[in-house]
Amino acid sequence: MTKLNEISDWLRENLPRLVAEHDVPGASAAVTAGDEVVEVAAGVLNKNTGVEATTDSVFQIGSITKVWTATLVLQLADDGLLDIDATVRTYLPEFRIADEDAAARITVRQLLNHTAGFEGDLFTDTGRGDDCVEKYVATLHDTPQLFPPGEMFSYNNAGYCVLGRIVEVLRGKQYDQCLRDHLFAPLGLTHAATCADEAILFRAAVGHVTQDEDAGPQVAPLWSLVRSNAPAGSMLAMTAGDLLKFARMHMSGGAGVLAEETVRAMQRVETRVPELAIMGDSWGLGWEMFSSPQGTIVGHDGGTIGQNAFLRMVPEQGVAVALLTNGGRPHDLYQAVFRHVLRELAGVELPGMPEPAARPEKIDAERFTGVYTSSVAERVITQDADGRIWMELVPRGIMAELSPESAMKTELVPWRADTLVAAEPVQGIHLPLAFVGDDGHGHALYLHTGRADRRVAR
Repeated sequence: MTKLNEISDWLRENLPRLVAEHDVPGASAAVTAGDEVVEVAAGVLNKNTGVEATTDSVFQIGSITKVWTATLVLQLADDGLLDIDATVRTYLPEFRIADEDAAARITVRQLLNHTAGFEGDLFTDTGRGDDCVEKYVATLHDTPQLFPPGEMFSYNNAGYCVLGRIVEVLRGKQYDQCLRDHLFAPLGLTHAATCADEAILFRAAVGHVTQDEDAGPQVAPLWSLVRSNAPAGSMLAMTAGDLLKFARMHMSGGAGVLAEETVRAMQRVETRVPELAIMGDSWGLGWEMFSSPQGTIVGHDGGTIGQNAFLRMVPEQGVAVALLTNGGRPHDLYQAVFRHVLRELAGVELPGMPEPAARPEKIDAERFTGVYTSSVAERVITQDADGRIWMELVPRGIMAELSPESAMKTELVPWRADTLVAAEPVQGIHLPLAFVGDDGHGHALYLHTGRADRRVAR
């Protein structure tokens, strides 16, 4: 029996149990090693209908879409139609944000590696027409610049929508059609959908959200985010098996879809991420990288409305794992599945998740206290008379619309230098918060959770 067969047996035996244990309505997993692929599914696609999750079911892949968008951009570079070190305005002269100097200097590379520096969590609905991405980019004219282009990493959904528009302009067709023509077709995908209208032609998962712990995950009120954010991950859905076809291409020198050197460049470290432990410690051109004592793990995660997706590759060994879920505690399920599969199949350990000390030390938190804002949240960090540190989270924008109940007050404790961590877990995660920069008076400039939120008040 091969190692992959053993993994297949383990998944068939354990995935149903793990799905139930972590309150995940349904999940689909696929694993590849060399030329072989195994797929396993468990649970249901929709708690209201009870439709069974199967390996031919499509789930949203969320922000894993960004690697698909990056691949479309790098294909343009391979074809001699684009230079990633050219400015965005070389290809989109109309590109505007609030900071004119930054708008003129931001490069395609900086969009790809999330160092462009402007506010990124903007989910403006510009309709469902084929011009929605074009219209979305036009709405960015008053978007604030958080830091100079290239200075540091800050995850940027809006930047990937701009990349999607560049693809549209240089290919002369709408983003979804670019996906079909330049990725779906050459990869031989049979169960992939660019929107809800296509997804309903398959067995399609719906997201589930938890608003009442006693009631558990319930069907989400919406299937997807807005179409204008499709290049960033609001729409794309597929089976775990089709997602692995994409991963295998990236582990096989491009397989005619990308040049071999381009594949290597996408997986090369471009920028470091503040020490957060819930995401990769570095980023390439689209790909996220996770350092392990046994080697580098390459991947990306995705989250939409009640759906979460996870993809990891160990390219040197030709091993990749995909997990698609539709609610509950998906990160706990991810940890259980990926730790076992990557350890047994590739001898690689996932990086550990943050855990607060049993007896956290008391510190002077003046460097951290203050008000930090973004388009989706306001975070107020305070320290009380007993020395305890607190974060009050107030959702804004789309987060206030979708999850008004997400407002909360959380105790924070020291974790590592310049990083605090939530004392209590939320959905199995002790959220870490890194504090970056110095205002010259001993206070951090940014609160970093993967996104850099600017400090606006003490």
